[in-house]
Amino acid sequence: MRLTVLGGCGGWPAAGQACSGYLVEHDGFRLLIDPGYAIVPRLLTVVDAAAVDAVLVSHGHPDHCADLNPLLRARTMNDDPPPALPVFAPPGALGPVLALDRPDMMDDAFSLREFTPGDRLEVGPFGLRSWLLPHWMPNAGLRLEADGQVLAYTGDSGPSPLLTELARGADIFLAEATEPWELAGSEARYLSSARQAGAVARDAGARRLVLTHLWPGTDPEEAVRAAAGSYPGEIAVAAPGLVAEPGLQGE
Repeated sequence: MRLTVLGGCGGWPAAGQACSGYLVEHDGFRLLIDPGYAIVPRLLTVVDAAAVDAVLVSHGHPDHCADLNPLLRARTMNDDPPPALPVFAPPGALGPVLALDRPDMMDDAFSLREFTPGDRLEVGPFGLRSWLLPHWMPNAGLRLEADGQVLAYTGDSGPSPLLTELARGADIFLAEATEPWELAGSEARYLSSARQAGAVARDAGARRLVLTHLWPGTDPEEAVRAAAGSYPGEIAVAAPGLVAEPGLQGE
C-alpha cells in the first residue's frame, strides 16, 4: 500500500498548497481519498485523470470534495472518456458538488455509491471499515486494509473513543490536527489538535502518524512537537508530495 499526499490544508488552500487529497495505491489500483480544493493539478503530476479507479469521500465539506468537479471534467471532456468513475460517499454529501454542471454532462462520468458511516464495504483491493465520527456534518472515519497493511484516516473529527478503534495497530494513521495544542468553542467538539492525535496514536499502537488538516499558517514543526508529547513513534505532516509506505521509514 502506498500513500501519496496531494494536499493537507484545512479550510482553504494556503498559497502554493492544497486541501485534503490522498492517493492510495495497491496492486495497481488507484484510490483517491477526499479530493479537496486544488488537489487536481497535483494529482495530474502523478497520474492521468483517467487512471483513477475510484474516489472515496469522508464528508461533504468542500475542502474535502470540491475538486471532484474538475476531476470529472478532466475525464469526461476527453476524446476517449474512461468508464464511469465509482465514487463512494456518505448520503447527500456530494449533492452541491455534483450540481455544479448540467446533469446530462456528467451522467456517464461517475457512478455514485453512497454508504452510511458504520458500514463495511469493498473498494477495489481494499477492505473498508467506517465509523461515524463527530463533526458538523456526518463524517466517516475510514480504515483501509489490503494484504495485512492498514491505513486509518479520521476525515475531520472531534474527540471520540472510536478513534482508538479506528487507528488500532494501523501502519499509517492519517489524523486530523487542525491546531497544534488545543481548540476552543464548538471546534473543540468537532475538530482535533495534534496533541490529541498523538495521544490517540499512542493508545492505538499505530506504527506511524501523519498529521493533516493543519489550519493555514500553522507551523508544522509546532504540530509535530505537540503530537510528540504523547506519541513516541515517527511523525510527519501531510505536505504535498509526501509518500508513505508501510515498512519504509523516513520518506
